[in-house]
Amino acid sequence: MDPDGSVSPKEEEKIEAARTPSPSPEQKQHDEKLAKILDACRWEDAEMLRALATSEGGFLSDNARQQAWPLLLGCGDIKTEPVKTNWRLLPEHRDEYQVRLDVDRSFIFYPNDQSPKELDRRKEELYDLIVEVLRRQPYLCYFQGYHDICQLLLLVLDPPNRASTVARLSILRIRDFMLPNLEPALAQLRLIPALLYAVNPKLYNHLPQTQPFFALSGTLTMYAHDIQEYGDIARLFDVLLAREAVFSVYMFAYIVLQRSEELFETPSDEPEMLHSILSKLPKPLDLENLISGTVKLFEKHPPESLSPWRSISQSSVLKTARWSSQTENQTLDDGEMYFSRQVKELDWAEKRKKVLGMVWKYRKPAGTVGVAVLVAVLSIMARRSWGPSGIFGAFWRQWMGYQGH
Repeated sequence: MDPDGSVSPKEEEKIEAARTPSPSPEQKQHDEKLAKILDACRWEDAEMLRALATSEGGFLSDNARQQAWPLLLGCGDIKTEPVKTNWRLLPEHRDEYQVRLDVDRSFIFYPNDQSPKELDRRKEELYDLIVEVLRRQPYLCYFQGYHDICQLLLLVLDPPNRASTVARLSILRIRDFMLPNLEPALAQLRLIPALLYAVNPKLYNHLPQTQPFFALSGTLTMYAHDIQEYGDIARLFDVLLAREAVFSVYMFAYIVLQRSEELFETPSDEPEMLHSILSKLPKPLDLENLISGTVKLFEKHPPESLSPWRSISQSSVLKTARWSSQTENQTLDDGEMYFSRQVKELDWAEKRKKVLGMVWKYRKPAGTVGVAVLVAVLSIMARRSWGPSGIFGAFWRQWMGYQGH
């Protein structure tokens, strides 16, 4: 205290410090982790970001996500990108009408602190974001639920980062869902029964031996359609963007495994009821347990150990983004190349299906001449696919009734 009785500035600081409560251990831990996240973003340390995304709490705040998510998808510094043509001047995309219908139904659960007028403005921003990405990449096919993914990215990211981040996510991470048909998406889902069988054969045998359509909504939309809490889906995106593309499939398999007791209570001869249970995520959903459990499942049963993995296209995102770091180093041109290859594979599969159907239909009436003609047709169609795994091999196995192993 000064001679005149007044308090000196240093004394005031000490008094103020004494009044300010010291941070709790939890707050201190939170602040330390947030500092690590921001440092990793500053140094573009994707490996550190992936580790932090998987750890409890993920990226903790939208401020951190604004920087981390684009880096994980390989966006880098958007200021270095060349100036692009105004997307509004580009030709309309064929799916814009469906986009409008879906956007008009968006923002149902969050944000819940905005007025109807503000939500209308958000819907226009979402429509513009989706249409910009589609017009710049006109080969992509829109799917219902895509707007759920884009809605979250719009709410989290700064406007300058949105379109570039959504484009890279679309082309390099969820490309399989933006092809002309859903067969590549269904190929992903076939990994789920294989995982169930590897971990719990009894549960596998209890469930309907059909296509696992129950997982389509969750995996297709990165769970953005099914999780209604903003904080929860943002947390989940931390790890989904940080991990391999196939991680989302493993996550659904883990959810099913965790519900085994509930599923066993439903008789196996009630497939509709089992499907109904499986198609809805459990509530409440313990996100941290889900993430850590999925990591362990992935480590114990990597995709290469599952027999359906061999049937996955080499151009599928599951294999072109098999390792977390692959996406960062790929370009949009790389993604378009893989897309074109997948379209050719789908076209070829459709042709093979038609030819095999024709052969099977006429297998009995066809005489020696007919068989010769059909084999000639097959040889032209097959060209370089005469091996056992090609169309001729498939025809021969079906003709002879060969079942394989």
